[in-house]
Amino acid sequence: MTGRSQKAKKKSAAANALWGGRFDAAPGAVMEEINASIDFDKKMFAQDIAGSKAHCAMLMAQSIISAEDGNAILAGLDTILGEMESGGFAFDRALEDIHMNVEARLAELVGDGAGRLHTARSRNDQVATDLKIWVRDALDGLDGAAKDLQSALIDKAESHAATVMPGFTHLQTAQPVTLGHHLLAYVEMLGRDRGRMADCRRRLNECPLGAAALAGTAFPIDRDATASALGFDAPAANSLDAVSDRDFVVEFLCLGAILAVHMSRLAEEIVLWCSEPFAFAHLSDAFSTGSSIMPQKRNPDAAELVRAKCGRVIGALTGLLVVLKGLPLAYGKDLQEDKEPVFQVAETLALGFAALTGMIADIAFDAERMKNAAGRGHSTATDLADWLVRVLGMPFRRAHHVTGALVRRADEKSCALNELDLADMQAEEPAITDDVFGVLGVDNSVNSRTSFGGTAPANVVRAVAEARRRFL
Repeated sequence: MTGRSQKAKKKSAAANALWGGRFDAAPGAVMEEINASIDFDKKMFAQDIAGSKAHCAMLMAQSIISAEDGNAILAGLDTILGEMESGGFAFDRALEDIHMNVEARLAELVGDGAGRLHTARSRNDQVATDLKIWVRDALDGLDGAAKDLQSALIDKAESHAATVMPGFTHLQTAQPVTLGHHLLAYVEMLGRDRGRMADCRRRLNECPLGAAALAGTAFPIDRDATASALGFDAPAANSLDAVSDRDFVVEFLCLGAILAVHMSRLAEEIVLWCSEPFAFAHLSDAFSTGSSIMPQKRNPDAAELVRAKCGRVIGALTGLLVVLKGLPLAYGKDLQEDKEPVFQVAETLALGFAALTGMIADIAFDAERMKNAAGRGHSTATDLADWLVRVLGMPFRRAHHVTGALVRRADEKSCALNELDLADMQAEEPAITDDVFGVLGVDNSVNSRTSFGGTAPANVVRAVAEARRRFL
């Protein structure tokens, strides 16, 4: 027999083992190529084996399979897990997915008794269970990574509690703020992201195992036992929903998209701060690259790539929503398309966290340049208007008008507000006194912003301590 015919016979045998007596021949090459998922769903090997072990233990406890068969199956599953963890397992695309690769190897180790493992379950509830456990594990890992980034931001904020920088609206200088206050804004964003992770984890934590193909099973299974063994809060209540639900995947991708947007915003700020026109900050060689033609260049490529990868996360969410939108109950092969975006997004977010955490720890700020920039653009104009209200009792709208006239006068004289003479001030409002100059410096401005959540250095010191209590 030729090598080609031997291979075809092997594939046919694999197909028959997979599909049973309904099919006589192996699938065609194109069908095999479009149908196989082992190239990516092998990432779930640990979760798949954990699910199989829980199912086997339950079958034994319910006397659905014998202790002899069950113990042999459990030992075989442990062997397979060791092979996969060590990289010594030979995955076979002809066996289509992680479930059948495990089952085929189990048959080699255990014999015909391995076939009893699939009693009272389907690949439909099996894959839903595997993916829920995988997403749950991914959420736990990403939560830890988000916490690490928060810690780096909090540490940097503490060291820059009194460092003055320009605050922007519309990317125009607005009011002076402190760098510590600015960095803590991202700590709050990440706190909401971690809250979304916890919500997603809580909602997904119902176990599909035991729903079988779609209708449940006639075997006397104990779904509470398998749910508990796998760390779920309860079994999923409806068998149809259990095998077809991918809300948890959509929610994971949705929270991932929001998180990626937050990462991108922070990365964009790093890019701006490290640019020559800003020159607020400097990244070391560890997070910078050069140019192949311009020897003077230092490019913040790590930040730029974090910013760019946001697009693929948003794309993954959109792609899966389109897949799901037209699916009737219960399971359709379309659902095989749920895994690759989940795996890719989890990896992308983990890499983004590592890069941003490293950059925040690495970045060095030019406090003097930032403070000088904070004083440009008449950034203390609001302080002047507030002084007119507070000291002179002027209605705010009138104070806003007077301040605007003084800003125009300063522009005409090409000077800052605090460089105007008192006579210039009094030409617009005779009641203004020398005391007004006490509120026009950037240090005075930030020190005055003591309202809850404000930018004053004293606030930042307290906010750092509170952030550590809340998040770390």
